[in-house]
Amino acid sequence: MIVDKIMKQKLKDYRIQEYIKNTFGQVAVSGSKLQMTPLGEKVIIYSSRPGMVVGRKGQSIKLLTQNLKKIFKLENPQIEISEVENPNLDADVIAGRIASSLERFGSQRFKGVGHRALSDVMGAGALGVEILVSGKIPSSRAKRWRFYQGYLKKSGDVALTSVRVAYTSAKLKTGVVGIQVRIMPPTTCLPDSIVYKENVDVETLGDIEEVVEVPKKKKKSRSTKRRSTPKKSTKKKEAVVAAEEKVVEKTEKVEAKVEAVAEVKVAAPEGKVAKEGSKKE
Repeated sequence: MIVDKIMKQKLKDYRIQEYIKNTFGQVAVSGSKLQMTPLGEKVIIYSSRPGMVVGRKGQSIKLLTQNLKKIFKLENPQIEISEVENPNLDADVIAGRIASSLERFGSQRFKGVGHRALSDVMGAGALGVEILVSGKIPSSRAKRWRFYQGYLKKSGDVALTSVRVAYTSAKLKTGVVGIQVRIMPPTTCLPDSIVYKENVDVETLGDIEEVVEVPKKKKKSRSTKRRSTPKKSTKKKEAVVAAEEKVVEKTEKVEAKVEAVAEVKVAAPEGKVAKEGSKKE
């Protein structure tokens, strides 16, 4: 039940918007909005030419209120007109201009119309613009012409929220021509944009507290700890070397004793022989 009410309300809003566009033209009106208030329904019309919407002595607004009451059965419609600040950055206004100029001058001058719209949008300060014109232009075969300039996002959150899109159609002798306009205004905040701030005088900022940084204690790395404490393998090597040196010393002492004993044994028999020879003589 709630879904049906919401759908009916949305359809009603769409029909009111289309009716206002058809009555005043796409050039004068860029869009409209319906708001529910305690006093009645409030219709906000966004227009680049508010004088054209008001008419002489407010006659067009009076006719519009009467028609809204009869056709859409609004009890007390209150119409409010808000002027568009920069119409060259409004996609609906640009699409309406292109459609009206094509209907007026025909399909032979579509390139001039497209390039003129590009120059108007980029001159207003837009970051990028794209215009697509599809239909039987300029020959009997249907084609799609693309006019683009600047930088334009086609995907992501920026393309959904910041890029202004408008669709409209122009009725020509050859048939209906579809027009699509995409404009990226200069107020869009891109995620990769960088803002550079100029040097600021310290006097203008006032008193600034000085922040003193406390030096942090350096932590000993693992490599230094390992170097400071000798490894077990080095201790074992030193013990083995000391044992080998002791063994060498002992062997040298034993060899020296053996040599001394051998010299004593050799010297003793020679002395005996000498004594015997002396006795014979």
